[in-house]
Amino acid sequence: MTRALIADDEPLLRERLVTLLGKLWPELEVVAQARNGREAVELFDQLLPQVAFLDVHMPGMNGIEAARCIGSRAQLVFVTAFDQYAVEAFRQGAIDYLLKPVETDRLADTVARLRKRLEAPAANPSNDMHAALEHLAARIRDRAAAPPLLKWIKASVGSTVRLIPVDQVLYVKSDNKYTMVVWEGGEALIRKTIRELADSLDPDRFVQIHRSAIVALDRVSHFTHGPGDVGEVHLKGRTERLTVSRSYLHLFQQM
Repeated sequence: MTRALIADDEPLLRERLVTLLGKLWPELEVVAQARNGREAVELFDQLLPQVAFLDVHMPGMNGIEAARCIGSRAQLVFVTAFDQYAVEAFRQGAIDYLLKPVETDRLADTVARLRKRLEAPAANPSNDMHAALEHLAARIRDRAAAPPLLKWIKASVGSTVRLIPVDQVLYVKSDNKYTMVVWEGGEALIRKTIRELADSLDPDRFVQIHRSAIVALDRVSHFTHGPGDVGEVHLKGRTERLTVSRSYLHLFQQM
């Protein structure tokens, strides 16, 4: 039986990944769960699993440092909330990646690749793995040096241009061309995409709840489950409800 380790400092995300893996790969045994990179390395050395799922950002020793300690002794899968870290760094195929929140279809693809590699491992994957790790580390350093988070959003309101304070924003919602910003004083359309805004807004205050919507957590009054695998957030002092898609339900499981 194939054994795996999961390392993530968020218990709910660890449990979600365990649940999804149980459905998609019943023969896989998750032998350990770690809260940080150092714990992941210690557990790996004790148990020697064939697969390690590592969150990129963990307190203390992060996922990249843990991966360097594990090296080519296991198939590595990084879990990251940041798309810009992932695609180029893992294009060689030596290391796989999953974006948070983990999608079932994407995880199914990863499982298929892992099974194939475990059946016929590459002769010497260490060089490709080292290159991918270095590339990923460089991307993280670049992000650390990135401009500060948005404090104002520039928007056209009629014939004028407004500077909307980000701390007054309730939510943003997009269609194919434009994104609507709703704040305490009204609403306006901007040309930035949801993805561009998601990379620029404070992740401690704003969360994406749908591929076309981001909400300010401190403006949410409560959450309700809807029919099927969706839900809704209700905003303080407002009547509109925002849909939470299946991939983001875990953010509100304890509300």
